[in-house]
Amino acid sequence: MRHAEDTEERQQFREMTRRFTETELLPFANDWDEAGEIPWEIHEKVGALGAWGFGVAEQYGGLGFDDMYMRCIWGEEAARAHNGGTLAALGGRSISIGPIEKFASQDIKDRILKDIVEGRTGSSLGVTEPGGGSDVANMKTTARQDGNHWIINGSKTFITGGMTSDYFVVGARTGGEGLNGISLFLVEKDMEGFSRTALDKKMGWWASDQATLYFDDVRVPAGNMLGDEGRGFIQIMHNFNYERLGMVAQCLGMMRVLLEESIAYAQQRETFGKPLSQHQVIRHKIAEISARVDATEAWVNQICFLTENGQMPVDQICKAKFFSTKNLEYCASEAMQIWGGAAYLRGNVVERFYREVKVMAIGGGSEEIMRDLAVRQMGL
Repeated sequence: MRHAEDTEERQQFREMTRRFTETELLPFANDWDEAGEIPWEIHEKVGALGAWGFGVAEQYGGLGFDDMYMRCIWGEEAARAHNGGTLAALGGRSISIGPIEKFASQDIKDRILKDIVEGRTGSSLGVTEPGGGSDVANMKTTARQDGNHWIINGSKTFITGGMTSDYFVVGARTGGEGLNGISLFLVEKDMEGFSRTALDKKMGWWASDQATLYFDDVRVPAGNMLGDEGRGFIQIMHNFNYERLGMVAQCLGMMRVLLEESIAYAQQRETFGKPLSQHQVIRHKIAEISARVDATEAWVNQICFLTENGQMPVDQICKAKFFSTKNLEYCASEAMQIWGGAAYLRGNVVERFYREVKVMAIGGGSEEIMRDLAVRQMGL
């Protein structure tokens, strides 16, 4: 869908991203899914593409500028990889780069940030806990000061990139109850007392690694605190908006793939003497999927426009998050119906996306949390 803000530069980035996805990612979708991992060289190729460089200075491997439209273009076009696990394996670092770039000391940024942005090493954000989920205010992981170190105890779970990352932006309670008692720390994989175990046998995202992290008296230098003590939640709150809008864009891309695959299959599959696409019931399914794609795309463009013009419409981002995941759920289900038994076989993109719907509806803030936050943003 063309729009007034679709500049030549953004069109070129879309075309470049699409070519990259269709040549470097798509041909290996099923192989990487079955293997449960992607080759590390793919991280470096995506780094060279600039996908993690938005809002990061050039000296750290970044692009030196930000552009919300381009962030969303990456999420949408990368969905053409036909494998959400591939995108998760690649994108785990994306939600930890911002806090490092904005709040880490100059020494830390000089030492690690360029390697992360350019894909040579990985990083992850550690907020979700075994008993907490989206309830960040009740975070149980603690950090107590001991001279020029902080001692961290606790655990995090469902951490994307947790088994392959070298660096972790970790939230821990340094003060009293609630959001104002949380601080951020950079934990490195070789620190004594840090360990991790893989979460396997997942419903979806097979090609990516998720892990539970354990902190057993992990001594972190005081200089590894990111930003101000007690301001950790405020420091990453803005980061959540980028994560959620990125997931909306990925949902849009997945929905578009489901639409294209459904149309192609309906045109070549015949029943009762004519193509599926000539049966009214199938035509109506395709029309509804297409309408939901258009509606989601229009909302993404609206949010990008507002953000590029100095606003951060948190209420719209929250509503778009659950709106897009519900639309993705519908589109995946209808695509399954159009494809029939063929979509129930592993290796089919419709089958894979059908399995991946729920992680999109839960990750980055569940549909329920998004609804509640949207209403609070409305002043209720």
